[in-house]
Amino acid sequence: MILFCLPFAGGSKRAYANWSKLTNCPLEIEPIEIKGRGERLGQGFYADMTEAVEDIYAMIKNKIQEEPYALFGHSMGTLLAYELYYKVKTEGHQLPRHLFFSGRQSPIVKNNMYVSTDMSDDEFIEKIIALGGIPEEISQSSELMEFYLPIFKNDIRIMESYKFKERAEKLNCNITVLNGLEDKIDATQEITWDYLCEQKSKSYYFTGSHFFINDHVKKIVNLIEGELMPE
Repeated sequence: MILFCLPFAGGSKRAYANWSKLTNCPLEIEPIEIKGRGERLGQGFYADMTEAVEDIYAMIKNKIQEEPYALFGHSMGTLLAYELYYKVKTEGHQLPRHLFFSGRQSPIVKNNMYVSTDMSDDEFIEKIIALGGIPEEISQSSELMEFYLPIFKNDIRIMESYKFKERAEKLNCNITVLNGLEDKIDATQEITWDYLCEQKSKSYYFTGSHFFINDHVKKIVNLIEGELMPE
């Protein structure tokens, strides 16, 4: 079983670097590196969510021919995972066994962004740092923050321009939703996720705010293992 992990805004595959060390079963954790950061720094940025999903699909399509797999996405990664499901379905490949949506309302919910590309650079950087999740060596360096600013801004821009499109066929696999108790997520999120699913989704809450995943890595990996390989 492969778990493809999709990044949050500004994030790289490095965010999931330690997950494979915490597994207790034969689960292959494969973080996805998208354009413009990490190993793909200098490759430019995506024009929109569709281009990002096309690129991710190209990276995984050969691996999902036979091997069972699941998708995990945090924040921006939830939108990528949601749209990737339908891209895979359109291409006629086997669907994921499970979808894990973390740290974001369902795609139906609008106006749930913490930051905006309309903000000044200073305000934008201040809000991004306040959210947490940025390595200390970056957040405490004005030069590094300025270097990463275009990456953050482009990720936020493609989320701002994303338009939810309702499909005739709902998500037809198991769904697990994870959120931080202090995150900006309201009670409607369970209703809106369930509206998109053939079956009722499961919800789990953790102490912490938007980047609660960094404080509960072991618990989250164990939860994922329990859902994917209950035996």
